[in-house]
Formats: sequence, structure tokens, C-alpha cells
Amino acid sequence: MYQRAGKAAYKADLQNTINLDNYLGNPHKAYKTIHLAGTNGKGSTSHMIASVLQEAGYKVGLYTSPHLKDFRERIRINGKMCTEQFVIDFIHKHQTFFKNNQLSFFEMTVGMAFQYFKEENVDIAVIETGLGGRLDSTNIITPIISAITNIDKDHTAILGNTYSKIAIEKAGIIKNSVPVVIGEKRSYLKQLFTQIANELDSPIHIIDHRITSLPTDLKGNYQKSNVRVASKMIELISPTHFTITKEHTSKGLLSVAHNTGLRGRYDIINERPKTILDTAHNVAGINLLINQVKKESFQELHIVLGMVSDKDADSVIQLLPKNATYYISTPNIPRGMKKNILSSHLHNHDLHNTIFTTLNQAFEAAKTAAKHEDLILVTGSTFVISEII
Repeated sequence: MYQRAGKAAYKADLQNTINLDNYLGNPHKAYKTIHLAGTNGKGSTSHMIASVLQEAGYKVGLYTSPHLKDFRERIRINGKMCTEQFVIDFIHKHQTFFKNNQLSFFEMTVGMAFQYFKEENVDIAVIETGLGGRLDSTNIITPIISAITNIDKDHTAILGNTYSKIAIEKAGIIKNSVPVVIGEKRSYLKQLFTQIANELDSPIHIIDHRITSLPTDLKGNYQKSNVRVASKMIELISPTHFTITKEHTSKGLLSVAHNTGLRGRYDIINERPKTILDTAHNVAGINLLINQVKKESFQELHIVLGMVSDKDADSVIQLLPKNATYYISTPNIPRGMKKNILSSHLHNHDLHNTIFTTLNQAFEAAKTAAKHEDLILVTGSTFVISEII
């Protein structure tokens, strides 16, 4: 399971997924799909699109990863998680096939999602890639529209260590004659996407980030870019595929968390002291997060931090504020960065920190120390947020 083990669980090959899809009778062909990739923002954007389509009255499947608390968060219809019984029955029914074909956790889950959406007769399924794009298990679909939110350095051991290499992997979701929306801002990467799209006769729509974005209930300033991508996608699929009014779009964007259950994106769980949970875990995400936190009004800043071991810790940590108190521990997964290693990284950047046995203990210590006028930020990994929520 990549979520827990990392690269050792990753399979750079679509054959297993194709075999499973054929075995199940190609369930993803029973409904329309939308496909999203990108280093950051693809999850939020997927939830935005699902919310708008729900407001327009459609039955919407949503497949995302990773999950925070419950595996079933990955597979939702109109915000409701798939049933426990479906998960049990699906695995029980197909267990022999899974074992004989040595399917990975992610491959099984993609098949499960596609089958669930078919059985529940969805009108459309919004599908987020797990990692990369070209070789991601979700990439067997031919969607009505695709999007690549942005490119940054993450999972470099798998996707490559340059922006261009990563972009080429993400561009693997661009399909012949299928429109694609690009949220990336770097000129040379936009040119690269344009070249690939042109070769595939894929109509390409590059977002102008100077335009004002519609409001959303998601609090992060970084969501403005995601709103622009989601809005363009909605505009392109209406009225060709779906009837979506401006009212549906505006209401859907203002009801993302309510409609879809999205958590952990500049997620304010308390006001005094203000307490923010955010799943930011790479340089681009942390940079955007910290820039917004600095604009908040507070006296003292308390940061509860944990990371996973396959991230570029020093590059992330050098972005963190010097005038904060740090409470650290190890996320409770095999990939979790050992707390003493994280502590030494922080000390190397002159960041005072205290080590705790668990992240919950770290969070409780921050809450005890913080005054009403202070701010508590919990971040560094999806798995940190999952232990706090």
C-alpha cells in the first residue's frame, strides 16, 4: 500500500489494472468520467467539480486518494462514502483473482471504485490520479475532459527530478481529441503541454491566473488557482455533456466541504486559539500555506509537525517561520520520518522543537501552551492531519 509503504508498493505498469478491468467487464465504460492530475490541488479541484455537478442535480462518483480516517473516503457518491458491505463483498468475491494476479492495494481500489460507480449507476465519475499520470492505475479511462492543475517536485524518485520530467508523466493523462485544462504557470511547461496536446489533437485550455476566481468555502488562498481550473472545466462540459447553470457553479463552489466531505485544506477547527489543519507536504504546498499563515493575526505561532521520510525535508523546513514553537512526532505509518531525524533537520535551521511520543500528544501540548490570541498550525503530511481529526 503506497500510502503506508511508499515506493516499494508502487507499480509502474498498467497491465494489472487492464487485466482487472477486463475481468470486471470494463465497469468504467458505463458512465462518463473526468480525469485530474497535478502535484498539488488535484484533490481540491476534483471535489469542487463534484460539488458543482451535484448542485446541478447529477449523481456524481468521486474517486480520490489518500484517505484521512476511513478507507471509504476514497470512493464517494454525492458526498456519501461507499458502504462497508460493498468493500467486504467486493474483496471476498474477487479475492482469488487479486491473489493470483498479485494486485497492489491501489490497483484493487481503482477497480473497486469503478465497479461501485457502475453498480450505483452514476451519471459521471470524477477521478483523481494517485501518483503521476501516465502509469497511474486510473489512466485506463477515456474521460470527457482532463486537467493538470500544476507541476512541482514531489515523488521525484518515481516521477523524475526535473519539472519537465514530472510534467511529461502528468501529461500521460492527455487523451486523443479529449479537451485538457492546464493550471500550470511556468511558460516552458505550458509550451510542453501544448506540444503534447497538439500531437494528440487534444484541445488545450491554459488558465489565465490574472482573472478573478469565483468564491469558494475552502479557505486557502491557494484554492483560487484550483477554482479557475474547476470553473473552466465546468464551462467546457456544459452544455455539451451536462446542463450546468452559473448558479449551480457558484453554489457548488461555496458548498464543497458540505457536499463532498473534503477536510484538511486550510481547515479551521477552532477560533480561540485559531487552529488550522492543512495537508501541505511539499515545497510548493508549504510555501503557499506559510505565506497565508503569516497574514493571519496572532501573538504566538505553535506548529505541530510531522513528515514522511521520502520528502525533501530540508527544502520544506527552510520555508518554515523562525519565530514559531514546534511540536513534533512521527506519523504512525512505516513511511513516517523518525521524530529524532525530523528534530535534527529543524535544529539545523535553528528551529526550536520539542519531541513527543505521538502527534496527538504534540497537539495536546500545543493546545495547552497556546493562549487565545495565538495560532496553532498542524501540517507536514496528510498522515499528520489524519491522526488529529
